[in-house]
Amino acid sequence: MLHLRLITPAERTDEVVRLIGRTVGTTHLVVLPGAARDPAGDVVMCDVAREAGDELIGALREFDLDRTGSIAVENIDLSLSSRADRAEEEAPGEGTDAVLWEHLADASHEESTLSVTYVALLAVATMLAACGVMLDNAILIVGAMAVGPEFGPLAGISTALVRRAPHLVWRSLWALLAGFALAMVLTAGFSLLLDGLGLFKESMVRASRPNTAFIWQPDWMSFVVAFLAGIAGTLSLTSAKSGALIGVAISVTTVPAAANAAVALSYGDYSQTWGSTWQLLANLGGIVLAGTLTLLAQKWFWARQRAVTPLG
Repeated sequence: MLHLRLITPAERTDEVVRLIGRTVGTTHLVVLPGAARDPAGDVVMCDVAREAGDELIGALREFDLDRTGSIAVENIDLSLSSRADRAEEEAPGEGTDAVLWEHLADASHEESTLSVTYVALLAVATMLAACGVMLDNAILIVGAMAVGPEFGPLAGISTALVRRAPHLVWRSLWALLAGFALAMVLTAGFSLLLDGLGLFKESMVRASRPNTAFIWQPDWMSFVVAFLAGIAGTLSLTSAKSGALIGVAISVTTVPAAANAAVALSYGDYSQTWGSTWQLLANLGGIVLAGTLTLLAQKWFWARQRAVTPLG
């Protein structure tokens, strides 16, 4: 269930209440006339089944409440109410399958911003991966994958493509490419520093490294794994099951590929640099393609659901 807290201009409250009342899957309606001070207006609260939430939020935005008032949405972790149970039963579909497009767009926008924190996390992850590839240590590689924040911009690109928002595509793409470029430059400097300290050696780059050699030797399986990971990651975002994102992070070799490309370039090994770059591009492309197709499939599925069982 979702909890909605609305601030409505007094002249629109009756319309909002009627909309909530005729929307299947809503319950626990509360109206507090004149309770809001900034902006001034009435406070309307209700609970709604997750599978009915997206359509209700969209209808509320058509009332311009996002500009003249406020729409706040929270997840309800526990609701002990027979009315809530009945509302979830009446709403079509399953809550875990529902996509809250406004929430997805907001989350993607926030996570696809080229911020200092984003670049720092990506750079640290890439440096960790550099240590992993130089030491041929798979554990360090897995740790670096888990730290990397690159799935945010990738999800942002897929979401923006499905919502047909070109400016958001470019925003996410900029965060992705600029972030990796900065992280790789910093990692190349980091590898030169460790070389000067005697911790990295050129012979480590030339070694066979059986545990991590796959990073600069891309093949079609690299794309297949990235595609499957993109499906899983997108489903975890849209169903609010974020725990699956950790599994997604450690199944693709974006950060390790960027790290190996940077280290190999610092030692003049252009063969490994190009191989790692192609590995990086294959993974990024596979995730974006899978995310976009998954969102399109979910959009089609819910359109069919609403056609069969209208919510209001």
